[in-house]
Amino acid sequence: MGRFLLGAVAVVVGLFVVGAIATWLFHLLFSSIFYLIVGALVVGGAIWLYARAKRTIGSGRNQRRIEAAAATWRQRNR
Repeated sequence: MGRFLLGAVAVVVGLFVVGAIATWLFHLLFSSIFYLIVGALVVGGAIWLYARAKRTIGSGRNQRRIEAAAATWRQRNR
């Protein structure tokens, strides 16, 4: 009976240790994936905002106004 009890306790302790290690690994894996997704969203959003701002500034009337202001500044500061 003592040998059976010792074996049962060893199995329970072993399952606890394996469960703790598995939980730690899953947490590490999923938190890493979560941080990668958040980082990709932040970088993608920054690129999208930069492209949108560049397109807004560099097109049409605003671009002509910027070029005219730069030409005027160059003429005044010769």
